Amino acid sequence: MGSLFNESIIRPIFNLLMILYNWIPGADFGVSIIVLTLVIRVIMSPIMIRTQKAQRQLGALNPKLKELKEKHKDNPTAQSEAIMKLYKEHNINPLSGCLPLLLQIPIIIGLYQALLAGFKPESLSMLYGFVDNPGSINTLSFGFLDVTMRNSFLAGITGAVQFIQGKLSVNAQTTDPSPTARALNTQLLYFFPIMVVFITWRLPAGLGLYWITTTLFSIGEQLYIKYRST
Repeated sequence: MGSLFNESIIRPIFNLLMILYNWIPGADFGVSIIVLTLVIRVIMSPIMIRTQKAQRQLGALNPKLKELKEKHKDNPTAQSEAIMKLYKEHNINPLSGCLPLLLQIPIIIGLYQALLAGFKPESLSMLYGFVDNPGSINTLSFGFLDVTMRNSFLAGITGAVQFIQGKLSVNAQTTDPSPTARALNTQLLYFFPIMVVFITWRLPAGLGLYWITTTLFSIGEQLYIKYRST
């Protein structure tokens, strides 16, 4: 299974990364990471937008769902039938919000592993025959950032953009959450960015570039959906 995942996901993404590295002027590995992340996110964007729209639609139905659950609280069968009827009336698939996320997990893992592989010279043996072997990889990006080294400043930026994304997600909720859910959202809003800073501070800066780029792209998706829904 590991070999199959490597050949079908990690190796193609790694080769795409090296194609970009060879193609981008100045052989900047950091820029290659950013461009690769954008390419992957653009490809996945329809799935992500569909997922977020489905989540907003489900959120808008929460009051009606609560009414049905209260109405049929003593009859689980009738409750399930009423809920499925509600979904059908609004043309909503309750699984549409999670299936796209499951589909993208292998891509995210593969991209992460491909970036890690890019920091190792021996990984160049994974190149396809039609991809030029650069011989070595220049790890200095933008003239000052070593993508193979830790960078606390970059980790701080990662946490900041993660907080912005979390704030947008909380504001995008279509229903007023319960006090418990509201407290949990507040805790996650501040805890998750701190956790992200801790994680990226311990990883090579190149992975921080990936995280910042993909989070900024997610912010753009959220703003796009908000604009289209108004």
